[in-house]
Amino acid sequence: MPIGNTQPSVRSAQAGRAGGAAVTSSAHGKGARPRRAGGGLRAERYAPYIMVAPAVLIIVVLRLYPLLLGVNFSFTGDGEQNGMAVGFGNYRELFADPLFQTALGNVGLLVLLLPVAVAIPGLLATFIYLRVPGHRFYRSVYFFPAVLSPVIVGAIFNMLLAFDGPLNAVLGSVGVGPVDWLGDPDLAMYMVVGVHIWATFGMALVVFLAGFATLDAALLDAARVDGATLRQIVWHVIIPALSRTIQFVFVTTMIGMLTSMFGLLYIMTSGGPEGATYLPEFYIWKQQGQMNRPALASAASTILFMIMLVVGLLQIKLLERSGKED
Repeated sequence: MPIGNTQPSVRSAQAGRAGGAAVTSSAHGKGARPRRAGGGLRAERYAPYIMVAPAVLIIVVLRLYPLLLGVNFSFTGDGEQNGMAVGFGNYRELFADPLFQTALGNVGLLVLLLPVAVAIPGLLATFIYLRVPGHRFYRSVYFFPAVLSPVIVGAIFNMLLAFDGPLNAVLGSVGVGPVDWLGDPDLAMYMVVGVHIWATFGMALVVFLAGFATLDAALLDAARVDGATLRQIVWHVIIPALSRTIQFVFVTTMIGMLTSMFGLLYIMTSGGPEGATYLPEFYIWKQQGQMNRPALASAASTILFMIMLVVGLLQIKLLERSGKED
């Protein structure tokens, strides 16, 4: 009987060992999963770089590489010296050209008028957000000029600002003599810049309205409870809260004024009178398209790029400093 009873126990022991081996192999199988999970974590770590890689490649191929080619081309000659290295010869010629000097002076004028170009859409967006009287009118018409072609805008204002146009007719009816708005070198650039601001402020207004959507309404309510006036609310609440939006609008507006006024200039003044409305963009087109000076145009393009880079960085620094002081 004892011997007979040992056989079931032997079988159970063997089954136990077999079960233990199965459990052990299963445990080893489970232990292999962290190895696969580690590979998954590694893939997740590289996933953002893989997703960004196409955009970076496009920027490098279509933006940075042509930019470097243009900078390199600006150190070569035109005409008989085509392809030959001339050093800084093109840059010396540029700064000695009165038309390019006028273009650079007009860039300074744009920088001075930039706060006006930003303040107009900013104030209109504030009126719309605060629902002051007339805000529905601004909301209904604010974007209309932005959808018009610069050619159409230029043609319309050419008729309005003509020497015998409607504006001078209105001035004549009140005893003011006619003004040559587009023919006076001292006025023409201001007229073109004013038309450009009117035609493009709708885009900046949309950006400001998007910034207002992120503004904490409790701040405005607290300011009203404290008896703050509209000017105090704008200066001490809205401007600090929208500092990032204002920085963005400043930079994009400046870039637009330097690179998007060609169509308007071509239709309204064609660079005249006496070259008074030249901008670097128009000068570049003149040298490349009419004078067949691609190397000189590349040098002017490089200078324009440096101007935009320096002005943009200075604007960001100044706005950040003013935001910290507030």
